[in-house]
Amino acid sequence: MMNSASLKIVAIAAALAMTAGCAKKAPKELPPAPVGADGTGADGTGDPNGGVGNAVVPGSQADFIRTVGQGRDRILFETDSYSVDAEDRAVLDAQAAWLQANPNVRVTIEGHADERGTREYNLALGERRANSAAAYLQSRGISASRMSVISWGKERPEALGSDESAWALNRRAVTVVPQ
Repeated sequence: MMNSASLKIVAIAAALAMTAGCAKKAPKELPPAPVGADGTGADGTGDPNGGVGNAVVPGSQADFIRTVGQGRDRILFETDSYSVDAEDRAVLDAQAAWLQANPNVRVTIEGHADERGTREYNLALGERRANSAAAYLQSRGISASRMSVISWGKERPEALGSDESAWALNRRAVTVVPQ
């Protein structure tokens, strides 16, 4: 007659023998690679260096910045000026090309001023700067109905400081694709 310890050993050995036959085998054929495995986003577009989470949505602000170039979402002005010079026209031409490629996108052009001047003066100057950029884009075939302008005056400075380098960065018109 077997004792209970011997019965336990026999039961464990039988269980081990039954599970040994259940080991996973490699499949003969692998499933297709997931979308985005080649570096593109889930929709087949996007940054080739990024995954699904890094895909740039066409028509978005990130797409705008990527296409026109970093820092080319804005034009800078001289003191008390709202004139668009040759350098600004090159930047706005790139923006116009992107807007023509994305005809359903609306933009807001934000006008800014440096910290000097009264609040009223800076709001008016910021509006003239935004309108100058919008007028140039309109001359390049972008419908005025796709653009809105807003002046922030000196309320949203790009650079903090009270010197010429900070003021130069704050005298600007920025094209923004609303989210």
